[in-house]
Amino acid sequence: MTTYTATKSDDDIWQIGDVTLHSRFLLGTAGYPSPQVLHEAIVAAQTQIVTVGLKRTLAAAGDNGFVAIVRQAMSETGARLLPNTAGCRTAREAVQLAQMARELYDTPWIKLEVTGDEHTLQPDPFELLAAAGQLVREGFTVFPYCTDDLVLCRRLMDAGCPLLMPWGAPIGSGQGLLNPYALRTLRERLPDATLIIDAGIGAPSHAAQALEMGYDAVLLNSAVAQARAPAAMAHAFRLAIEAGRGAWRAGVMAVQDFAVASTPVGGEPVLLGGAT
Repeated sequence: MTTYTATKSDDDIWQIGDVTLHSRFLLGTAGYPSPQVLHEAIVAAQTQIVTVGLKRTLAAAGDNGFVAIVRQAMSETGARLLPNTAGCRTAREAVQLAQMARELYDTPWIKLEVTGDEHTLQPDPFELLAAAGQLVREGFTVFPYCTDDLVLCRRLMDAGCPLLMPWGAPIGSGQGLLNPYALRTLRERLPDATLIIDAGIGAPSHAAQALEMGYDAVLLNSAVAQARAPAAMAHAFRLAIEAGRGAWRAGVMAVQDFAVASTPVGGEPVLLGGAT
């Protein structure tokens, strides 16, 4: 009997440009009760990418040590910083903030967010696409936070985005993957694209589901930051993400519309126990 054993040579890596990654867990840094709790969560997640909202940081006029603790955790874990344009409403505003983030953090990476609706915080597809095109031309590596609309996703890739970050549900809602059909369609129609579920994930099972569907990674924040024990929750998410990816690689069975007996029944009857 052949058994499966995970070894270092079996490492499941992925790429963003020329950057090689092994963690498929991207973690946000907003809303934690203290810098120390945030540090513990980053370490427990074993993430290689952490996001920071530049607009929120600038508005804080003194971040109470959160940015410093993010940098400390990054130096300890080797994680990379992904600034984001959360809070922007227009392409022009998002581009300006991205340019500022590149100067402050010395990275061409930018998570591009352009909000179009105040209630759902749904991305504005028109402003998002306009901003993405301009930033790509300026040499940025754009991580666009978008909806699960296939046509928009194709346009963003045509504009030069190296990956896509479709939402699972409205940001911060914790509702999980509300439209699995649309997400499966994206994965099937864009088989070679790097796809990261961003927003709406509330429980480790949601993250596992995304990876089981073939998504490359997940980004989440509130589900960890708002947990009773954020570091413990970050650890739980890490395990769920690893399990989901392992299940996808192993091959999740196809869903059937009818019962299929695991042990075939037919042929000669089998008598269990002694004769009576």
